[in-house]
Amino acid sequence: MPHAPVQLVDGVNTNRTPAANQYGLSASQLIRYMFDNTGAPMCQKLGGCRLFASVSIPAVIRALAAWEDTNDVAHLAYGTQNVGSTGQAQLAVITSGSQQNITPTSTTDNVTPAASTTSGSPVVEITDATTTGITSFDAVYILTHISVGGIVLFGLYQATQVSNTIYDVVSVDVLGNPLPATSTSTTTTVASFATTNGSNVISVTLANHGYAVGSTYPVLVSTTVGGVTLYGNYIVQSVTSSSVFTINAATNATSSTSGSINGGNARYLYSFGIGANSPGTGYGIGGYGRGGYGTGTNVTPGIGTPIGATDWTLDNFGEVLLACPINGTLFQPIYAWDPLSGSPTASVIANAPPLNDGFFVAMPERQIVAWGSTETGIQDPLLVRWCDVASFNNWIGTPIDQAGAFRLTRGSKIVGGIQGPQQGLLWTDLDLWSMQYINLPDIYGFNIIGTGCGLISRKAAASANGAVYWMGPSQFFSLTSNGVQPLPCPVWDEAFQDLDTSNLSKIRVAVNSRFNEVAWYLPTLSSGGEVAAYVKYNYVTGFWDVGALARSAWVDQSVLGPPIGADPNVLSLFQHEVSEDANGQPLVSSFTTGYFTLADVTGSTYQSSDADVKVFVDQFWPDAIFGQLGSPANATLSITFNVVDYPGDAPVSYGPYTFTQSTQYFTPRFRGRLVSMTIGSADVGSFWRMGRMRYRFAPAGKY
Repeated sequence: MPHAPVQLVDGVNTNRTPAANQYGLSASQLIRYMFDNTGAPMCQKLGGCRLFASVSIPAVIRALAAWEDTNDVAHLAYGTQNVGSTGQAQLAVITSGSQQNITPTSTTDNVTPAASTTSGSPVVEITDATTTGITSFDAVYILTHISVGGIVLFGLYQATQVSNTIYDVVSVDVLGNPLPATSTSTTTTVASFATTNGSNVISVTLANHGYAVGSTYPVLVSTTVGGVTLYGNYIVQSVTSSSVFTINAATNATSSTSGSINGGNARYLYSFGIGANSPGTGYGIGGYGRGGYGTGTNVTPGIGTPIGATDWTLDNFGEVLLACPINGTLFQPIYAWDPLSGSPTASVIANAPPLNDGFFVAMPERQIVAWGSTETGIQDPLLVRWCDVASFNNWIGTPIDQAGAFRLTRGSKIVGGIQGPQQGLLWTDLDLWSMQYINLPDIYGFNIIGTGCGLISRKAAASANGAVYWMGPSQFFSLTSNGVQPLPCPVWDEAFQDLDTSNLSKIRVAVNSRFNEVAWYLPTLSSGGEVAAYVKYNYVTGFWDVGALARSAWVDQSVLGPPIGADPNVLSLFQHEVSEDANGQPLVSSFTTGYFTLADVTGSTYQSSDADVKVFVDQFWPDAIFGQLGSPANATLSITFNVVDYPGDAPVSYGPYTFTQSTQYFTPRFRGRLVSMTIGSADVGSFWRMGRMRYRFAPAGKY
């Protein structure tokens, strides 16, 4: 009886019909492909994982970042989504197995505005008896324009402690220079609006407003006057005086009346933190004896509520951790935490934009690039802003620094961005943009380098081995020296047909540079919207595979060693490629081939019969590597044969048959025209790689 080989080909292909996928894999679970110079795929068991740290994690981790400080101490930061329905998230750092919760806290206050100025000084003293204990390490976001002493306060400011109920801020102009008050005053007002019945023209009264025709006036606190609700950015239509200007509302007023923003109250959002003051604040800026020094007043620091987040962007700026929460509010700032500062919480960067949809640290000049940012407090989904070179406290572009901003001209929003090879990359819902450093005066040059190749979600793109790979709304793409190319995807059905499009923000790309792999962990309809499945691409072999595994955040090989992933089901962190098992449990790995035709006999040789005869198989030779080099070859595998006469038939299964390195052959004894194989393992501490298998056969009648 002759023998015929079974040589696996082509990687996993879930798009082909079973009979069209001869010798290819139609299903897989926790496998990978290794390069072979003959071009034949080498299918093997995926590497296992172990618990990274025994720490308590309160909710699903959505972001990870690994970095090292200047003392050569490695850290892992993580950001979780909100805990249950509390609206609170956690930002924490794990160092040498110990966990530190550094979650920022904040609180919002609505009070009668009370501030005072001194003529010629940019320092404004604010009194708030409701939220006490504002220290010099806190920031205040003033969401209602406040006029006092000839200047207007609006935006994010670093606070300087005066007493338990009083703090100072420094008024600045549009270039960030101190803006002195024109008078000594305690008269403090907020904007008021006046409407005329049947008209959409709104008269705004704000003393010393400083606006000109064509300027943008933002309303950050929704206010209804005369039947008109004001919120968002408005263009100044006319300027009546230094205290009055007009804007146009979207609808006509239903009455003639007037009213103040926020009911006449100031709205303050306090962000609490402990750390170094930002430049330009602290002792001396507010006059001798200000800021707590020399006052003899014992101030108890304010305590807020941990901030909320559904997602995070994390990166490091040298030794400093940077974090931006995504929470769907007007306050999505960038926080900083220095592991050498002794600070117990991350502190807001007061000079950075208070609202961003994400950021990355750009090279070569080390600048934070924030996208979906703002210049008014209202988010501009196409706006990119970046800080000065090596200084994240300066975000205002001038002729002598390298901070700046640019608004993309196509698409409806920036979906995501990364630092890619030689350039920053920004994806809109439509296109891919290049952001290349060109130095002064423009700092960055922006160009569309790919159209119709937008990003599906914030964290679906990654750089690997000099190329960039991403998932679009309906296909995958790569950016190489050949430009943007669609990435052929034989597992498209697995990637897109069960994808939960209402939870696209949970998609996570995962690069494993140790094995030339990039995977996408996907939220599925069948799992209720949480990440539960993956599709994986080997960018050296070009093969794909698929499987069921949940990872809600990922960091590639780093200062902490092999990749680390977050499991949303058990709320734990696992380090990958450090074991053959799944944290001490069997790593159940398998694959199933498509149907292949059994051989036919012509004289003393065999050839493909295209299934026009039935074949009897009585012997099967396994061929595999059964262990890692230098380790016991102790893997135990199983194989099941699924036999049919027609592709649509219900298969008759033979097996499972177990085999080890000592197994020469086994005798399945089945008869049919088409067969597929399911091969896998479920033992502890084993490794395998499949080779060229053979079977013995004889013709068993023409069908």
